[in-house]
Amino acid sequence: MAVCGPRDCSEREWRTAFEVGRLLAERGAVVLCGGYSGVMAAVAAGAKGAGGTVVGVLSRDDREGANPDLTVVIPTGMGEARNSVLVDSGDAVIVVGGSWGTLSEVALAMRKGRVPVVQLGGWRVSDGRGQAVEGVFYAADPAEALELTGLWR
Repeated sequence: MAVCGPRDCSEREWRTAFEVGRLLAERGAVVLCGGYSGVMAAVAAGAKGAGGTVVGVLSRDDREGANPDLTVVIPTGMGEARNSVLVDSGDAVIVVGGSWGTLSEVALAMRKGRVPVVQLGGWRVSDGRGQAVEGVFYAADPAEALELTGLWR
């Protein structure tokens, strides 16, 4: 399960991501994230605290700055292009909050069209008429986000 979000996040986004990580670990999911700070650190802490496995797909070519709560660290040296690897590796993508990098992850996942994409706060993408772009599911809380992935029914 890929979880995406900004490296600079609010306290609310931190708590939300932490809870997403905890809930995923309790369901036996392997959590994939960008591996650094902010939402990535929160989801890793939540999953690790619940006994889960957390894989960090790093943008750098070394482990510098990697979050200490990661179980597995994958330095790609790909910069922001690692966003594609991250979203392509999950059975679903849960997005907490928003930043330009996070928006790119939403776009990459939607463009591929392979897995459900669930948004918790952050960006709302609209078409030229101001209508919400179809395909992204919007959740009110972490439990609903997991439900909307369709993986635990």
